[in-house]
Amino acid sequence: MSVLRLSKSAETKIIKMAKYNKDKKMINPEVEELLESLYQYEIEDGRYPPENITENGADGATSLKLIKLHEEKYKLTEAGKEAGKSVVRRHRLAERLLQDVLAVGPSHIEEDACRFEHVLQDEVDQKVCILLGHPTHCPHGKSIPQAQCCRKAQVDLIKEVRPLCDARPESEGTVAYLATKDNRQVQKLLAMGILPGANIKVIRQFPSYVFQVGYSQFAVDRPLAEVIYVRWNE
Repeated sequence: MSVLRLSKSAETKIIKMAKYNKDKKMINPEVEELLESLYQYEIEDGRYPPENITENGADGATSLKLIKLHEEKYKLTEAGKEAGKSVVRRHRLAERLLQDVLAVGPSHIEEDACRFEHVLQDEVDQKVCILLGHPTHCPHGKSIPQAQCCRKAQVDLIKEVRPLCDARPESEGTVAYLATKDNRQVQKLLAMGILPGANIKVIRQFPSYVFQVGYSQFAVDRPLAEVIYVRWNE
């Protein structure tokens, strides 16, 4: 598979996805970087961070009551833990997005993810999570904290969300997510317009799975039909 660098146009498209609430006081990137590091040391690793880790962002985080001094060391407040978990989640989702969809090379993923973690806010992270099929781990094997969309997906799986291969002809619904980490499969499905929220209708199941999205019809084999999860209309 060829390795692609993140193009400026691709970066711009993702940045435009972020619709910030102008009335909301946003946490600046410097503070978010600090919260991310403290969360990984304190919550995930259960140890104190290096003393120099709070050189940047400590004043801002303290004024927002996200960290506090405890035995001459900074620790996360309850609000800080939630904010730190959010940054960690966004960073690891960004890594998955860069690797699984944009095919960015391993040597660039960390640097680009550090930029995108500050962009994937205001529910944009949940849209990315849905697109990726609610991944549980980043490319480095670290756990991705769950959010509301992940918990809802677990309930939906028990209820009405099923793969395309299980649907009968004439069934209609909306795409819920793509359950694959195969970059070639993702690119092929995206080219067909198979995105979360897209309306889909099954035409037939044999000899291949034929379905309609918008005004276009497509035929796929079973391996692809198995990864398209749809919320079917009752």
